[in-house]
Amino acid sequence: MSEPAALWARPIPASQTHTPATATSRLAPAFLQGRVGVGAEPIPLQTFAGSEFMEAARTNTDGFDAQDQIEGNPNMGSLWGVPSLLVVPMALAWLYKRWAAMRQPQGAQHFFSPDAHCTVDVSALESPAVSMATVTGERTQQYVLSMDDLVSLCKRRGFVYQASDLYGGFAGFWDYGPLGVELKNQIKAKWWKKMVQLRDDVVGIDSAIIGSPKVWEASGHLAGFSDPMVDCKESNQRFRADQVLYSAVLDAEGKQCGYVSCQQDEVSNEKALAKKAKKLVKEAGGKGPHQPLNFKELIDCPVELIDQIPSPATGNPGTLTPPRDFNLMFSTNVGPVVADSSTAFLRPETAQGIFTNFKNVMDTSRVSLPFGIAQIGKAFRNEITPRNFIFRSREFEQMEIEYFIKEDDWERCHQEWLDTMHKFLMETCGLRPELVGTEVHAQDKLAHYARACTDLTFHFPFGEQELLGVAARGCYDLTQHANASGRKLEVNDQQTKTKFIPHVIEPSLGVDRLFLAVLCSAYDEDEIGGEKRTVLRFSPEIAPVKVLVLPLVKNNEDIMGRAKDLFERLRMRWNCTMDITGAIGRRYRRGDEAGVPFCVTVDFDSLEDGTVTVRDRDSTEQKRVSEDELIAELTKAIDGY
Repeated sequence: MSEPAALWARPIPASQTHTPATATSRLAPAFLQGRVGVGAEPIPLQTFAGSEFMEAARTNTDGFDAQDQIEGNPNMGSLWGVPSLLVVPMALAWLYKRWAAMRQPQGAQHFFSPDAHCTVDVSALESPAVSMATVTGERTQQYVLSMDDLVSLCKRRGFVYQASDLYGGFAGFWDYGPLGVELKNQIKAKWWKKMVQLRDDVVGIDSAIIGSPKVWEASGHLAGFSDPMVDCKESNQRFRADQVLYSAVLDAEGKQCGYVSCQQDEVSNEKALAKKAKKLVKEAGGKGPHQPLNFKELIDCPVELIDQIPSPATGNPGTLTPPRDFNLMFSTNVGPVVADSSTAFLRPETAQGIFTNFKNVMDTSRVSLPFGIAQIGKAFRNEITPRNFIFRSREFEQMEIEYFIKEDDWERCHQEWLDTMHKFLMETCGLRPELVGTEVHAQDKLAHYARACTDLTFHFPFGEQELLGVAARGCYDLTQHANASGRKLEVNDQQTKTKFIPHVIEPSLGVDRLFLAVLCSAYDEDEIGGEKRTVLRFSPEIAPVKVLVLPLVKNNEDIMGRAKDLFERLRMRWNCTMDITGAIGRRYRRGDEAGVPFCVTVDFDSLEDGTVTVRDRDSTEQKRVSEDELIAELTKAIDGY
């Protein structure tokens, strides 16, 4: 990740540097000579055990933990009240540790380094809980990330909780904790700024979650918004038929020995599937090894073969029901009387609220083609099998734009919005390019009214899945609502003096899916001073907490007062936190795991010269910056201006 040039442009005197590698390079040679010093001149060990060693221990704690339980007033012959007899052994132990660390590569060894010239084999991404990527080049490593790791981190650090956790949870629903709601709000705010506020051709609305049932009748949702469902009669579990895969098992001579099945996100577990196939060949008296498995969706399975397909839940054939349609809309009742006439639905998508407000926006906003209407809002779908954490849930949030155009412009506008959304994912959200792919929908898979649809996909730990879609929807939706309502939804072409219903390009993005992709992309592990570190490398622009303010010690009123004043000034611009408990190194680690891009430390030098130490999360590099210039330089690093 590139460093913010404006923030790290100025050099810093060696005596003020708090970087572990710098301290090691100065101290280790003197230690080998029996003398220790900070700066150019070595000094006797007895003197170093006083103020100089105290200052080094206070400020250089990425690899030094001795001060973790020690606090107090500095004295020349003691370390925060520790007798001098203990200071010398502590100094020797610490110096040996730093000398040993110096023999290893210094600094954070980042997994994806822009200088490593690595290539990525994304075939390893198909495994649900093994290597997320295999990197080859000058440096070869494996980066391990399972969903269990990610879910654990999300709960431990307050990103995402199971909804109704106090009562054992509620399937398909999730709550966002303190860090999670900040990250989610940052994603939405940046999308709104980039897609609406910084564009002259897009305006925003916020439509109701519950609307007239006539909206869903006209759009086709009442009749056709469903997924194919199958039941397992033995386990009483339900599955989406298009997410259950099956394959015939053929022995070496082509003899059919049975079928194996699995859910879509389990198909990469080749070892388990091969074991099942081998067992079938053996039980059928076939000759091994079996031929390669060729998986198909259960929705395409002939009805007469359903009884031969084993259930993904039990592995036993004859327990699955034939696929049938299951409407995904949540129904409710409006008013005091529960009757068919009071039935309404929670919206399954935000798009229809945009289409039904098309004429209102045209009449009140003085817009003309091409223009877009944007909306961020909740949607609800009664998913048959919610799974993969927040990727597929029953309550979710969408960020959608309906961009209205002339029919002849659809190909150009479709590509432009694909490029715009890809740029947003890369530059604003900071997704790793090697984890983002493209999937063009085949013509026979498109909705009957669609011209084209292209998805931007992401390699999650459970496989490659759709992250966002850009669809050319034609004029279907406006035409349907015009016919059902009896209202004209046409625009005038000033050049040809004709009226027509606009066509639509729809960039649609799920907030929760992007949230998950951002977490997966940001998650990293490295080593600093021989110690493992978990770090979330969020782009500073969307990081939930931008700055962590750290007073060096909490029992010094001047330092605490200076830190609190600085904290109050910084929080007027960004979401910041202040941490006063524990050693500086451990506070750095807590900030790294929460994805805080910058730590600002107020120390004794701050009282004298008005400077603070700014630490970069990714490189762990530290620089001295004056308080007067701090906000301006952080603004360049975080906001880009």
